[in-house]
Amino acid sequence: MDFLTAAHTDVGIRKTTNQDSALVMKAQTDCGSVLLTVICDGMGGLAKGEVASATVIRAFGDWFERELPKLLHLEDPERMIFGEWEELVMDCNRRISEYAGRLGLSMGTTLNAALFMKGRYYLINIGDSRAYMISNGLYQLTKDQSYVQREVDLGHITPEEAAVHPQRNMLLQCVGASPIITPDYFTGAYEPGQVYLQCSDGFRHTITPEEIFRYLNDSVLTDEQMMLENAVYLTELNKSRHETDNITVLLVKVIGG
Repeated sequence: MDFLTAAHTDVGIRKTTNQDSALVMKAQTDCGSVLLTVICDGMGGLAKGEVASATVIRAFGDWFERELPKLLHLEDPERMIFGEWEELVMDCNRRISEYAGRLGLSMGTTLNAALFMKGRYYLINIGDSRAYMISNGLYQLTKDQSYVQREVDLGHITPEEAAVHPQRNMLLQCVGASPIITPDYFTGAYEPGQVYLQCSDGFRHTITPEEIFRYLNDSVLTDEQMMLENAVYLTELNKSRHETDNITVLLVKVIGG
């Protein structure tokens, strides 16, 4: 199997800096195509959120180049992948926190990273950036680590109320601004014809799941140019509906090969 990819990011209609970061790294190995995709949504005073997000992006890029080759031939690499990612995240959390402390600021970033390798995906999530799988429908793979999601889980508010809640952007944890980080991990099998979507929260506030499926399903995304065009279209649709946050979207289509 192989992959088609597209990524698009936009500063949005109100902010002066784009604190989102995205990464796509692909390698052809004797185990087949291997793909790493990462989205980070930074936050922090004096436009330092992009420093936090870029720090995590660089760390994952270095891991892909230096450490992943050692794991390719393991029969079951899940424990090693997630273990190494946890160490990486803890190191980034410490370095960002120390840097912010020296500046007298608070800064951090969400993390949503996926590794596609030998028929399985491996996901790590911290914060409220999301990953979805699109096949015969739209399926959310990750769960927001946010105040409103916790309130939904406790039955205090409905998902519809969460979508418009004044504290919908409040995170329970993020890399760089939380003393203790507890990532969520997910894994599963991927197949040709599936599309994987990762996005910062700015991408999903004003468009509906039905619109996401309509423009990002397998039958519509015939090539990487169409993938990029539809990612841009949905970004602009968000902006036309007055989404004020940075917007980043990353698409992976699994193809036979």
